[in-house]
Formats: sequence, C-alpha cells, structure tokens
Amino acid sequence: MSLTRFILSLFLLLTASLAQAADGQRLYEQNCAACHGLDGNGGVGVPLALPDFQYSASDDFLRKMIRHGRPGRVMPAFKRFSDEEVDAIVRYIRHWAPGKPFKYSSKRIRGDVKHGKQLYAQRCASCHGANGEGGKGTGVTFSRPRNLPIIPPALNNKGFLDAAPDEMIKATLMNGREGTPMVSFLKQGLKEKDINDIVAYVRSFEKHPLPLTLKVPEERLIIMESMQPLKETVEAIKRAVVGKNYRLIRVQYINQGLVEKGRENKKQVIVYFCNFSFLNRALAVDPRVGLFLPCRVTAYEKDGKVFVTSTNPLYMSTIFNNNELHRLCQEMYQEYMDIIEEATL
Repeated sequence: MSLTRFILSLFLLLTASLAQAADGQRLYEQNCAACHGLDGNGGVGVPLALPDFQYSASDDFLRKMIRHGRPGRVMPAFKRFSDEEVDAIVRYIRHWAPGKPFKYSSKRIRGDVKHGKQLYAQRCASCHGANGEGGKGTGVTFSRPRNLPIIPPALNNKGFLDAAPDEMIKATLMNGREGTPMVSFLKQGLKEKDINDIVAYVRSFEKHPLPLTLKVPEERLIIMESMQPLKETVEAIKRAVVGKNYRLIRVQYINQGLVEKGRENKKQVIVYFCNFSFLNRALAVDPRVGLFLPCRVTAYEKDGKVFVTSTNPLYMSTIFNNNELHRLCQEMYQEYMDIIEEATL
C-alpha cells in the first residue's frame, strides 16, 4: 500500500470514528440528557458520569438498560434504536470516565435467601424499599431530600434484574459507589458470605415481582353529554368542583387571549380548579405531572348538544412510566369522573 493510500485510509477511519462519536452524542442529548444531565451528572435519572458507576457497569449492562428501561419507573425502554445506535450511546457515555469497566460472567451467585432477606431488611430496605420498589420520587432536587444526590433505584424491577448480573450486584455491595449514599458493605462489617446472601435474595425478586399497575387505556379523553344547556352546565361543573373540595381558579373561553376581546368562541368554556394538597403529593412523586395541572374540565356546545370533557389522567400516566404516580392518577381519574357525572346529570 502506498503512503498516500495509507494516509487516506487512516483519515477515513478517523472520520468514521468521529462520526460515530458525534452520533452517540446527538442520540444521548436528544434522548437521555433531560434526565441524566447533559454532562452525565444526573437529575431525574442516575448520574452516569460517576467513576464508580462507570467501572461497575459493563457495556452489556448499559445496552440492556437502554433496551429494557425500568418498567413502572421513570426510565423508558428505547426499543426503536438499532444496535448500532445503542452502541453509539454506550460509547458516548463511556467518554466521561477513562479506564475499563469490570467484566462479569453470567453465573449465578449462591447464597442463603432467608438470611439475605433479613440482611436486606436491616441494610437496604430504608433506601431501596421494603420490597425492592425503589426510592420515592424521581430524583430532581425539589422532590427528594437535598442530601441525596440520587433516588435509590428499584431492585425488584424486571429491567434491572434482566440487565444486572449477580456479580455486578455483588461488586456494588462490596465496593459501594462513591458520590452516592451506597456504602461498601465490607466496610460496614459484613462478610462476603453475607453479601452473597443479599445477592441471592435480590435475585429471588424474579420469582416474586411487584405487580405493574400501568395499563394503557383506550380513551385519551373523558367525555359525557350534558342534559342541560351550556351556561347551566358550566355552573354545575363549578358546584361539583367545590363540592369535591377543590378550589375554583378561573373560568374562561378556550380561545380567550388568543383572539381579539369580544370575539371569543362562547360555546367553548374551560374551568380551572386545584386541590393544593393533592398537587403537592403529585409533584413530590413526579414533577412532570405539572404538565397537566392545574385540573381543568371543558364544556362545549356542538350541533345543538352540550358535552363535558377532560384529559384522561390514566392515559397521561402511561407517558410518565411511574407506578407511584399512576396510583395518584387513578385517584385523579375517579375525581374527574365524579365531577363530570355530577355536572352532566
């Protein structure tokens, strides 16, 4: 090969490598940075740039984490990505920490599950939940104690259990993760056999998974026909809202402020209301719930008929992939149903 061809080949290889890295950066920034931070220092999601995380997480773990997500938690599954795109994201994540991560075998670690359950209750449950359901909230600053840099992940979760081999779980327990509340259990006085027992218990979650409550409803909207004219229907909505212990915020035409005053569509009225106790509970679990708060119900007239409608909180919940929030959305769904039924009778 001539020197010119060699230099050209080297240039093409370098160009391809840089293109792959840039592609991984673009994919990360578009799909991951909102939760894990533009610089990988975390936020809603765990900090991926932490050296202890980087060295304890294998490439295979990262690939599976992207593919499977965390069902019922905030992390979605990115099934639409090609293998090449997933690999590009993994390469980009790796650039934050030099060095090579651990390599794990797929062999299972044997331990005393009963003893591991006792140790888990004593050492792990306060952070990861009594049944491995994970810490509450999403991890953003105002929804967690400020001394916690991350929210403890869910261990009784199919996405985690499918991605994390026993040896990785053991290494994390033995070494801890500097920069997080996760301490080394060896330094806390446990023996390797004790740690094996905890690993065996965590793996036993596969036989006793937590039920997933997330089911996608068919209806994106709740809609009912009113038996009264529009004006009376709006008044009935206001009475129903107050009767359910909500504070009435305002009543306006849908296109108010979007058109010249006096030219609003008076056949489309929206009623805003809020229960601040419920609002605080929901925001503490997942601040993204603010996207569809305060609560609102719309009344409109079409073809001589009057309808009352609202978004379906259960449908919105599936977007957030958060079991804890889903329970609140179920509560909100029933509240909407009660208000709309009362207003339309």
